Amino acid sequence: MTSVQSDHETIEMQKAKAAMKATKDKRLFERYQTILLHLKGESYKTISEIVGRSTVTIGSYVKAHRKGGLDGLTMSQSPGRPHFLTKEQEEELRQLIVEQRPADVGFPAEMNWNAPLIREWIEREYGIPYAERGVRKLLHRLGFSYTKPTYTLAKADPEKQEAFKQEFERAKKNDGWRN
Repeated sequence: MTSVQSDHETIEMQKAKAAMKATKDKRLFERYQTILLHLKGESYKTISEIVGRSTVTIGSYVKAHRKGGLDGLTMSQSPGRPHFLTKEQEEELRQLIVEQRPADVGFPAEMNWNAPLIREWIEREYGIPYAERGVRKLLHRLGFSYTKPTYTLAKADPEKQEAFKQEFERAKKNDGWRN
């Protein structure tokens, strides 16, 4: 090994150590640590045992470092799973929720839009099955907030409700429903 290579490796090791100290990202720390160990001459197998990754992964980190330096190790945002609906379908759904009621598209008149109804409409219109949780995520992505409805009795007698509350409080104080 020439002294130029040695100086370069020393500088790279210092950069890797500084990057390890500076990052709060555990996965990025692991990548910097891999490079530091590699620059110190450790084998892929040894590095693999230390950081808990396969030798193939270690090799990909080293390759990324050779190609782009420490910047080559940074992680890009994962695009995630592709959406089931096209942009046009999502916009059509948004307009439907804003401008129409479920009764306007063939659902019972007493209902408001909710995740199960939207799921049913999507499957009926586009033939795409959705889980209710997926519909809630879709609603959030479209700018809607999903809340579960709470029910109130429209014909409740306020006097009877107050009497019940007082009886309930009295029972709590007495540790039970004793007369």
